[in-house]
Amino acid sequence: MHRLARARRALVVGIVAAAATLSMTQVANAQPTAPDVPPAIQVPEGNTAFLVGHAKGFQIYTCNGATSTWGPGSTPDAKLFDDNGELIVKHFGGPTGPHWQAKDGSEVIGARKAGINMDPTAIDWLLLSATRVPGSPDGLIANTTYIQRVATTGGRAPTTGCEQKTNGKQEKVPYTADYYFWKANA
Repeated sequence: MHRLARARRALVVGIVAAAATLSMTQVANAQPTAPDVPPAIQVPEGNTAFLVGHAKGFQIYTCNGATSTWGPGSTPDAKLFDDNGELIVKHFGGPTGPHWQAKDGSEVIGARKAGINMDPTAIDWLLLSATRVPGSPDGLIANTTYIQRVATTGGRAPTTGCEQKTNGKQEKVPYTADYYFWKANA
């Protein structure tokens, strides 16, 4: 009788362990679910979301004293984290546009394709095409074709404080966003 009970327990333990292993494998290989976005910033068919990074950082605006306006654009300075809070990508401005650099050194440049304002207090949601930075190594984001910026909070340009006497002054405005990285289907 005890042997039968032990055998059943061993069978149950084995089934539970196999199910747990299968679930962990499925999670490890799971692709992020594409965000629900307006048509203007949807990624073209033939691409799959492969990475999502949760950004926290700043949009940096420079005062143009001649026009008393901040901008016309901003420079990002943010860090992107995975769902476990691990740093995966740095986001910054460069001479050729916004850059993303993964911890492994792979790097892409984004070019704005479309944007839409979803919240007047936050920076726009964007669709950007991505190109690999020449000379950057193969790695996490090397094959990125598109990047979406969604779920933004903050980051809007200041509305005051820019005048001729403050020409060149910079303001760092905090923001958060989710960045979805896409690659061409195999």
